[in-house]
Parts: sequence; C-alpha cells; structure tokens
Amino acid sequence: MGIGKIIEEVAGAVAAEDALKAADPDAGFLSKVAAAVVGFEGVSKLTDLIEDKEQASAADESGDQSS
Repeated sequence: MGIGKIIEEVAGAVAAEDALKAADPDAGFLSKVAAAVVGFEGVSKLTDLIEDKEQASAADESGDQSS
C-alpha cells in the first residue's frame, strides 16, 4: 500500500465526515465515525475497481495489437 492510496483513503474519510456535517450539523460522535469509516472504505473500493478496469483495458489493448 503506497502513501498515495493512504492519502486518498484519508481524504475520503474527511469528505464523508464533512458531508455528514453539512447534512446533519448535530450528528453524534458515532455517526461521524461511521461516516469516516464508510468514506475510507469507499475510496479504497473505488480505487481498487478503477485499477482493475485499467488493467483489464491494458490487457485488452495489448491483445488487440498482437493479432
């Protein structure tokens, strides 16, 4: 896991918590923690999905060139 991925995940957690604050300024501590965890995990899953799609696309392109 690189430093870039950690930064992305932390940014996702902060963004999710900020979104919760905007939606519910009186949100409790547990709600804020849950939002941060969801943001952290969400960015991680999206990053993994994008990397998988890029790898599949690169594999398709390299297969098309050799035929």
